[in-house]
Amino acid sequence: MRIWHQSFTVLGDLPGYEDAMGAHLGKVLRPDTEVVFHGQAPGTYPGEYPGDDIGYGYTYWIHGNQWVAAGRAAEAQGYDAFAMCTLPNPMLREVRSIVDIPVVGMGETCCHIATMFGQRFAIMLFIERMIPLYQEQVRNYGLADRCAGVIASALRFQDVLPGYANPGPVIEKFQEAARRVIKDTGADVIIPGEVPLNLLMARNSITRVDDVPIIDGLATTMKMAELMVDLQKATGIKHSRQGWFNSVPGQQRLDQVAAFYGVDKLTF
Repeated sequence: MRIWHQSFTVLGDLPGYEDAMGAHLGKVLRPDTEVVFHGQAPGTYPGEYPGDDIGYGYTYWIHGNQWVAAGRAAEAQGYDAFAMCTLPNPMLREVRSIVDIPVVGMGETCCHIATMFGQRFAIMLFIERMIPLYQEQVRNYGLADRCAGVIASALRFQDVLPGYANPGPVIEKFQEAARRVIKDTGADVIIPGEVPLNLLMARNSITRVDDVPIIDGLATTMKMAELMVDLQKATGIKHSRQGWFNSVPGQQRLDQVAAFYGVDKLTF
Protein backbone atom coordinates (compact mmCIF):
# COMPACT_ATOMS: atom_id res chain seq x y z
CA MET A 1 0.00 0.00 0.00
CA ARG A 2 1.33 3.44 -0.96
CA ILE A 3 -0.15 6.57 0.62
CA TRP A 4 0.43 10.20 -0.43
CA HIS A 5 0.80 12.29 2.76
CA GLN A 6 0.09 15.99 2.28
CA SER A 7 1.13 18.70 4.75
CA PHE A 8 0.10 22.37 4.91
CA THR A 9 3.73 23.30 5.65
CA VAL A 10 6.66 23.58 3.28
CA LEU A 11 8.53 20.56 4.57
CA GLY A 12 11.89 21.86 3.39
CA ASP A 13 11.49 24.83 5.75
CA LEU A 14 11.31 22.54 8.81
CA PRO A 15 14.41 20.34 8.99
CA GLY A 16 13.77 17.12 10.84
CA TYR A 17 9.96 17.41 10.82
CA GLU A 18 9.48 14.89 8.01
CA ASP A 19 11.88 12.46 9.71
CA ALA A 20 9.96 12.81 12.98
CA MET A 21 6.66 12.04 11.24
CA GLY A 22 8.21 9.07 9.44
CA ALA A 23 9.63 7.63 12.65
CA HIS A 24 6.27 7.90 14.40
CA LEU A 25 4.28 6.40 11.55
CA GLY A 26 6.81 3.59 11.26
CA LYS A 27 5.63 2.47 14.70
CA VAL A 28 1.89 2.55 13.97
CA LEU A 29 1.38 1.60 10.32
CA ARG A 30 1.60 -1.84 8.77
CA PRO A 31 5.03 -2.98 7.55
CA ASP A 32 3.80 -3.09 3.95
CA THR A 33 2.51 0.52 4.00
CA GLU A 34 4.72 3.08 2.27
CA VAL A 35 4.14 6.75 3.11
CA VAL A 36 5.55 9.40 0.80
CA PHE A 37 5.63 12.86 2.38
CA HIS A 38 4.66 15.99 0.46
CA GLY A 39 4.38 19.61 1.53
CA GLN A 40 3.34 22.87 -0.05
CA ALA A 41 5.50 24.22 -2.86
CA PRO A 42 8.67 26.06 -1.79
CA GLY A 43 7.96 29.79 -1.50
CA THR A 44 4.26 29.30 -0.70
CA TYR A 45 4.56 31.36 2.49
CA PRO A 46 6.68 34.39 3.43
CA GLY A 47 8.11 32.47 6.42
CA GLU A 48 8.33 28.92 7.78
CA TYR A 49 4.85 29.04 9.33
CA PRO A 50 1.67 28.86 7.21
CA GLY A 51 -0.47 30.47 9.92
CA ASP A 52 0.18 33.98 8.65
CA ASP A 53 -1.78 33.04 5.52
CA ILE A 54 -4.20 30.31 6.55
CA GLY A 55 -5.55 32.48 9.35
CA TYR A 56 -7.47 34.41 6.69
CA GLY A 57 -10.31 33.04 4.60
CA TYR A 58 -9.25 33.98 1.08
CA THR A 59 -5.57 33.05 1.40
CA TYR A 60 -6.56 29.78 3.11
CA TRP A 61 -8.84 28.85 0.22
CA ILE A 62 -6.48 29.91 -2.57
CA HIS A 63 -3.68 27.79 -1.04
CA GLY A 64 -6.22 24.96 -1.17
CA ASN A 65 -5.64 24.75 -4.92
CA GLN A 66 -2.37 22.97 -4.15
CA TRP A 67 -4.40 20.25 -2.41
CA VAL A 68 -6.53 19.79 -5.52
CA ALA A 69 -3.40 19.46 -7.64
CA ALA A 70 -1.83 17.06 -5.14
CA GLY A 71 -4.91 14.84 -5.03
CA ARG A 72 -4.98 14.54 -8.80
CA ALA A 73 -1.25 13.83 -8.87
CA ALA A 74 -1.62 11.13 -6.23
CA GLU A 75 -4.17 9.29 -8.32
CA ALA A 76 -2.26 9.78 -11.59
CA GLN A 77 0.92 8.43 -10.00
CA GLY A 78 -0.75 5.28 -8.76
CA TYR A 79 -1.03 5.98 -5.05
CA ASP A 80 -3.63 3.97 -3.15
CA ALA A 81 -4.85 6.86 -1.01
CA PHE A 82 -4.46 10.61 -0.47
CA ALA A 83 -4.11 11.63 3.20
CA MET A 84 -4.70 15.30 4.02
CA CYS A 85 -2.69 15.62 7.24
CA THR A 86 -3.79 19.01 8.47
CA LEU A 87 -6.72 19.67 10.76
CA PRO A 88 -8.65 22.03 8.43
CA ASN A 89 -8.33 19.51 5.53
CA PRO A 90 -8.79 22.17 2.82
CA MET A 91 -10.83 21.27 -0.27
CA LEU A 92 -11.57 17.82 1.16
CA ARG A 93 -14.98 17.55 -0.46
CA GLU A 94 -13.73 18.94 -3.75
CA VAL A 95 -10.76 16.57 -3.95
CA ARG A 96 -13.06 13.62 -3.28
CA SER A 97 -15.22 14.71 -6.19
CA ILE A 98 -12.38 14.48 -8.72
CA VAL A 99 -10.49 11.29 -7.81
CA ASP A 100 -11.49 7.67 -7.28
CA ILE A 101 -8.85 6.72 -4.70
CA PRO A 102 -9.72 7.15 -1.00
CA VAL A 103 -9.24 10.70 0.29
CA VAL A 104 -8.92 11.09 4.07
CA GLY A 105 -8.99 14.41 5.94
CA MET A 106 -7.39 14.76 9.35
CA GLY A 107 -10.02 17.09 10.83
CA GLU A 108 -12.95 14.98 9.69
CA THR A 109 -11.27 11.75 10.81
CA CYS A 110 -10.26 13.06 14.25
CA CYS A 111 -13.71 14.46 15.00
CA HIS A 112 -15.52 11.26 14.08
CA ILE A 113 -13.01 9.05 15.89
CA ALA A 114 -13.24 11.26 18.98
CA THR A 115 -16.95 10.42 19.31
CA MET A 116 -15.98 6.74 19.70
CA PHE A 117 -13.81 7.48 22.75
CA GLY A 118 -16.09 9.85 24.65
CA GLN A 119 -19.25 11.89 24.52
CA ARG A 120 -18.00 15.39 23.71
CA PHE A 121 -14.66 16.42 22.22
CA ALA A 122 -12.78 19.71 22.23
CA ILE A 123 -10.35 20.94 19.58
CA MET A 124 -7.32 22.94 20.72
CA LEU A 125 -5.79 25.29 18.13
CA PHE A 126 -2.71 27.36 17.41
CA ILE A 127 -4.59 30.03 15.43
CA GLU A 128 -7.50 31.66 17.25
CA ARG A 129 -8.67 33.37 14.06
CA MET A 130 -9.54 29.95 12.60
CA ILE A 131 -12.08 29.05 15.27
CA PRO A 132 -15.08 29.98 13.04
CA LEU A 133 -13.76 27.74 10.25
CA TYR A 134 -13.47 24.73 12.55
CA GLN A 135 -16.90 25.41 14.03
CA GLU A 136 -18.37 25.45 10.54
CA GLN A 137 -16.56 22.25 9.60
CA VAL A 138 -17.76 20.45 12.73
CA ARG A 139 -21.34 21.43 11.82
CA ASN A 140 -20.77 20.08 8.30
CA TYR A 141 -19.51 16.80 9.78
CA GLY A 142 -22.86 16.58 11.60
CA LEU A 143 -21.10 16.61 14.97
CA ALA A 144 -22.00 19.99 16.46
CA ASP A 145 -23.83 18.35 19.36
CA ARG A 146 -20.77 16.22 20.15
CA CYS A 147 -18.31 19.14 20.15
CA ALA A 148 -17.70 20.78 23.52
CA GLY A 149 -15.73 23.62 21.98
CA VAL A 150 -13.02 24.89 19.66
CA ILE A 151 -10.46 26.71 21.77
CA ALA A 152 -7.14 28.49 21.28
CA SER A 153 -4.61 26.47 23.25
CA ALA A 154 -2.38 29.46 24.17
CA LEU A 155 0.44 27.47 22.53
CA ARG A 156 1.84 28.82 19.29
CA PHE A 157 3.65 27.03 16.50
CA GLN A 158 6.81 28.89 17.53
CA ASP A 159 6.39 27.60 21.09
CA VAL A 160 6.08 23.98 20.00
CA LEU A 161 9.11 23.66 17.71
CA PRO A 162 11.69 24.00 20.55
CA GLY A 163 9.85 21.15 22.27
CA TYR A 164 11.32 18.66 19.84
CA ALA A 165 14.69 19.26 21.51
CA ASN A 166 13.34 19.97 25.02
CA PRO A 167 9.78 18.61 25.32
CA GLY A 168 9.21 19.08 29.05
CA PRO A 169 8.09 22.74 29.13
CA VAL A 170 5.79 22.35 26.10
CA ILE A 171 4.19 19.21 27.52
CA GLU A 172 3.57 21.00 30.80
CA LYS A 173 1.95 23.98 29.05
CA PHE A 174 -0.20 21.65 26.96
CA GLN A 175 -1.37 19.69 29.97
CA GLU A 176 -2.24 22.91 31.83
CA ALA A 177 -4.17 24.19 28.83
CA ALA A 178 -5.96 20.86 28.35
CA ARG A 179 -7.04 20.79 32.00
CA ARG A 180 -8.52 24.29 31.62
CA VAL A 181 -10.39 23.18 28.50
CA ILE A 182 -11.70 20.05 30.20
CA LYS A 183 -12.88 22.05 33.23
CA ASP A 184 -14.41 24.91 31.22
CA THR A 185 -16.13 22.88 28.49
CA GLY A 186 -16.80 19.46 29.98
CA ALA A 187 -14.91 17.80 27.13
CA ASP A 188 -13.98 14.17 27.69
CA VAL A 189 -11.78 13.82 24.57
CA ILE A 190 -9.15 16.29 23.31
CA ILE A 191 -7.99 16.80 19.71
CA PRO A 192 -4.64 18.59 20.13
CA GLY A 193 -4.71 20.86 17.13
CA GLU A 194 -2.24 20.68 14.33
CA VAL A 195 0.32 17.98 13.56
CA PRO A 196 3.42 19.61 15.17
CA LEU A 197 1.75 19.66 18.61
CA ASN A 198 0.02 16.31 18.01
CA LEU A 199 3.32 14.71 17.01
CA LEU A 200 5.21 16.13 19.97
CA MET A 201 2.64 14.68 22.38
CA ALA A 202 2.60 11.30 20.63
CA ARG A 203 6.42 11.06 20.53
CA ASN A 204 6.47 11.55 24.29
CA SER A 205 3.63 9.08 25.00
CA ILE A 206 1.18 11.77 26.14
CA THR A 207 -2.00 9.85 25.34
CA ARG A 208 -4.16 11.15 28.20
CA VAL A 209 -4.51 14.18 30.43
CA ASP A 210 -5.81 12.74 33.68
CA ASP A 211 -8.81 10.63 32.58
CA VAL A 212 -9.26 12.28 29.17
CA PRO A 213 -7.85 10.63 26.01
CA ILE A 214 -5.77 12.66 23.56
CA ILE A 215 -6.36 11.84 19.89
CA ASP A 216 -3.17 11.15 17.92
CA GLY A 217 -4.45 12.79 14.75
CA LEU A 218 -1.51 11.91 12.51
CA ALA A 219 -1.61 8.21 13.37
CA THR A 220 -5.42 8.14 13.27
CA THR A 221 -5.56 9.76 9.83
CA MET A 222 -2.98 7.44 8.31
CA LYS A 223 -4.57 4.34 9.86
CA MET A 224 -7.90 5.50 8.43
CA ALA A 225 -6.25 5.77 5.01
CA GLU A 226 -5.12 2.16 5.34
CA LEU A 227 -8.65 1.12 6.30
CA MET A 228 -10.26 3.00 3.41
CA VAL A 229 -7.90 1.33 0.93
CA ASP A 230 -8.70 -2.07 2.43
CA LEU A 231 -12.44 -1.41 2.23
CA GLN A 232 -12.23 -0.30 -1.39
CA LYS A 233 -10.24 -3.38 -2.34
CA ALA A 234 -12.42 -5.76 -0.34
CA THR A 235 -15.88 -4.37 -1.09
CA GLY A 236 -15.46 -2.03 -4.08
CA ILE A 237 -16.91 0.96 -2.22
CA LYS A 238 -15.94 4.41 -3.57
CA HIS A 239 -17.00 8.01 -3.05
CA SER A 240 -20.52 8.96 -4.08
CA ARG A 241 -20.90 10.51 -7.51
CA GLN A 242 -24.49 11.65 -6.95
CA GLY A 243 -25.32 15.34 -6.83
CA TRP A 244 -23.64 18.72 -7.00
CA PHE A 245 -21.04 18.16 -4.26
CA ASN A 246 -19.84 14.76 -5.45
CA SER A 247 -19.37 15.03 -9.19
CA VAL A 248 -17.51 16.95 -11.90
CA PRO A 249 -18.34 17.50 -15.60
CA GLY A 250 -15.73 15.00 -16.77
CA GLN A 251 -11.95 14.60 -16.72
CA GLN A 252 -11.39 16.37 -20.04
CA ARG A 253 -13.19 19.49 -18.87
CA LEU A 254 -11.49 19.22 -15.48
CA ASP A 255 -8.10 19.19 -17.23
CA GLN A 256 -9.08 22.28 -19.22
CA VAL A 257 -10.24 24.22 -16.16
CA ALA A 258 -7.16 23.22 -14.15
CA ALA A 259 -4.89 24.36 -16.99
CA PHE A 260 -6.79 27.64 -17.42
CA TYR A 261 -6.24 28.58 -13.76
CA GLY A 262 -2.76 27.08 -13.56
CA VAL A 263 -3.77 24.49 -10.94
CA ASP A 264 -2.08 21.78 -13.00
CA LYS A 265 1.30 23.47 -12.33
CA LEU A 266 1.01 23.54 -8.52
CA THR A 267 2.06 20.03 -7.57
CA PHE A 268 5.27 19.77 -5.58
